[in-house]
Amino acid sequence: MEIQSSQQTKLKISLYLNYFVHGIGLIILAQNMQALGNLWQTPLATVSYVISGVGIGRLLAYLILGSLADRYGRKNFVYVGMLCYLVFFGGILIAPNIQVAYGLAILAGVANSALDAGTYPTFIELGGSNGASNILIKAFMSLGEFILPLLVALLDNHQWWFGWSFILAIAVLLVNFVILRPLKFPPQNKIITKKQQHFTRLIGWRRWLIAGCLTGYGYTSMALMILYTQWISLFAAKILHFSNWQAHFLLSLYSIGSISGVIILFALLSREVSETKLLLILNSLSLISLVLIGWSTQLVIVAAASLLFGMTAAGGVMQTGLNLFLKLFPQRKGLITGVFFTGGSLASFSIPLITGWLSKFSIATALHFDILIAVLGLLLVIVIKILLAVVQTPDLKQVRKRISKLDHWIIVLLNRRFQAVKLAGEIKTAQQHPILDTKREEQVLEQVARQSADQQITPYLLNVYQQIMQNSRDYEAQHKD
Repeated sequence: MEIQSSQQTKLKISLYLNYFVHGIGLIILAQNMQALGNLWQTPLATVSYVISGVGIGRLLAYLILGSLADRYGRKNFVYVGMLCYLVFFGGILIAPNIQVAYGLAILAGVANSALDAGTYPTFIELGGSNGASNILIKAFMSLGEFILPLLVALLDNHQWWFGWSFILAIAVLLVNFVILRPLKFPPQNKIITKKQQHFTRLIGWRRWLIAGCLTGYGYTSMALMILYTQWISLFAAKILHFSNWQAHFLLSLYSIGSISGVIILFALLSREVSETKLLLILNSLSLISLVLIGWSTQLVIVAAASLLFGMTAAGGVMQTGLNLFLKLFPQRKGLITGVFFTGGSLASFSIPLITGWLSKFSIATALHFDILIAVLGLLLVIVIKILLAVVQTPDLKQVRKRISKLDHWIIVLLNRRFQAVKLAGEIKTAQQHPILDTKREEQVLEQVARQSADQQITPYLLNVYQQIMQNSRDYEAQHKD
């Protein structure tokens, strides 16, 4: 049963609100470390240890919850995610010790996994243009990450209770429970687009190879962002010898690029631009920007490259990869979401360890490792594009768009031809030659026949050129008079 447009809009708003809260949840422990350390009477290093529990929760839950969401319904697992986040935000404020807090952090990771398992497949199942709605999830997460530090600073400056930042998240969740309760979700695991139908006809080994590449891409796309945000400021200060303000400004430019990238990518996907084409372009630009950052010492170049990197690597390209993955396996969208983000969770866990070891050699080595990851991600995308090329049958709209482009260049060339015809007519008049040059026209027709790539269309081409030459003579005669 189709969902009415107004109901779809309400459902999308409700799902986006959850990711506003999720954006808050991603950084709320880090933003309140001092206050939480005082609450639990533990040093900051121990509070920092609690944050790692979020990653553990994701790793434990993604595959399980994704598979269960295919069986027991998307809405139920959106509820699970919201409930887990309610317990997390409220529980942290009353947690008696660090052990309970760590358990609650694991629960926050489970909340993230449950929301993803219920939300990303829902947006694909709602239909629309290439899963463009999934890209806006990134924007709402960024909004939450933007607002929370301002709220924390406000509370700290006025010496108000730090817990109000947690209460804000709880309030949004409670309101959203009321909004979400009467709303219906679309039918599960429904094949909506012709492109999805084409994907389901892929040969077995080809399909599983693409799945392996997309799982790997889930890792590389997350690893690119984590490594960059972790090391760019230190790299700029220690290796490029930028000032402290300049080094941190690069990260701000990355964030601005990220938000801009979400808007651009949403617009492109809404216009049904191919996901594989976008993945290829964006990953290529990410690699170029990293090379510029890694080997340039000019502030302007590094700053522009940082903006470009944020736009291409953190502007929703990861979600675009997931959209493609979901269309490849439309009957198991929840499980596929879990598989994809498990790759991202592994990146969250492993990249800090790998780059920490590389930084013992130099900070430059740690950041340059991001270039290697970018190369790997681009290679995976190239393999995916090659494998999918055999099934992406163009539809009427795409073919007409291609014809329109060809028509554009045909008109440009015909304009130039008639300009040349006019000049030839003026020369003929000056030399008193007749307009009709039978021998010349025969040569033109012979050349058309020789250059024709398909003998079946040669008679049609000859007919077209005979008409062009007739019109050329009429044009010459008109200007001669």
